[in-house]
Amino acid sequence: MLAGALATLTEQGIAKTSARSIAAAAGVNQALVFYHFGTVDELLAAACRHGAEQRLATYRERLDRVRSLGELLAVARELNASERAGGHVAVLGQLLAGGQTQPRLATATAAGLTLWTEEIERVLGRVLAGTPLAEFVDVAGLAKAASAAFVGLELYEGVDPDGAGQALAALDQLAALAAALEGLGPVAQRAVRSRLRRAGGNRSHP
Repeated sequence: MLAGALATLTEQGIAKTSARSIAAAAGVNQALVFYHFGTVDELLAAACRHGAEQRLATYRERLDRVRSLGELLAVARELNASERAGGHVAVLGQLLAGGQTQPRLATATAAGLTLWTEEIERVLGRVLAGTPLAEFVDVAGLAKAASAAFVGLELYEGVDPDGAGQALAALDQLAALAAALEGLGPVAQRAVRSRLRRAGGNRSHP
């Protein structure tokens, strides 16, 4: 039924997603939807988390090997291509749309996105450790911004592919800038840290 719920969202949209349509996609009696999940919203919530867990498991090994922001962006590009091809972006779009008016669905969608955000936070913490940016960046906040940007770009690409490509190119430039900072010698890195502190960027020290 979890797979049936996701398939129904992808193919019919949230407006036509019902116990009947999900049961038909899953090949089961619609009474089982209520027996196992109570409501259609609860089933969609479970399907959202299930889908996120499955997709994350597919990429976890790849993410474990990331050692730079450039490599993380490369993984994001892979995700962009595979998620769109597999219809997962369509599911996310439907869930986000439904969450605007259905609080329980909004909570479930946020929980699914949190799985990705926590994984990205873990990678960013590892990648930024020891760099001039480490003490000035709110890693948790940056992970949330990255997740939001990815979701936005995925949906934006559907209406403006060129604009989405331009946005990704800008992220490539930021990754290159970060790599340049990492490549600075100790003296230059201290100078960068000092300049950032004077600019008020140090979050850890008054």
